[in-house]
Amino acid sequence: MRHRFSSTAETSEISLKLDNYDDIFSDFDIRPYSGRALSVDFLDEIKRASQDKNENEVELILHMSEEKRSESHEATIKERLIAHFARHYKLLLKEKHRVLWLGGIMVALGILCMIIATLIVFEDPSQNLLLSFLVIFLEPAAWFLLWEGMDQIIFNSKDINPELEFYKKMASSNMHICFKTC
Repeated sequence: MRHRFSSTAETSEISLKLDNYDDIFSDFDIRPYSGRALSVDFLDEIKRASQDKNENEVELILHMSEEKRSESHEATIKERLIAHFARHYKLLLKEKHRVLWLGGIMVALGILCMIIATLIVFEDPSQNLLLSFLVIFLEPAAWFLLWEGMDQIIFNSKDINPELEFYKKMASSNMHICFKTC
């Protein structure tokens, strides 16, 4: 697969030259194009080319020699690409929400543990073995939950953003895929 990237102010065009349709798909997957896994190399080329493109106007142009083209394969491949981008966008969006929710729950539990530990301290835990144990247990648990929850919210959710932005851009309703003869 050879690639040629082009972009103008009006369009966000990504042009890739294919030797054949198999350049789009994994070499290890022998299923038909309708269910075949996309090639990591192909996706990496699109990611690299789409980084500076406007989210609302992406046009993916796949160039191939006329004698190797097939309209039926191209229709199947277009559907497959659109479905892949939409599916992965939804999965990553769901993953980001899960990470944020987990972080929020952890922060809330950490604060709850701090409140409980504070209430126990006012009861003078030195006179009661169970209360003393609870303070020793709750204080580090509270800090752990608070910091780990904040880590989930601040850092782990942001780790998902580059992939999420790519798939959002490619799954947008204005994204066009077309095949051209080279």
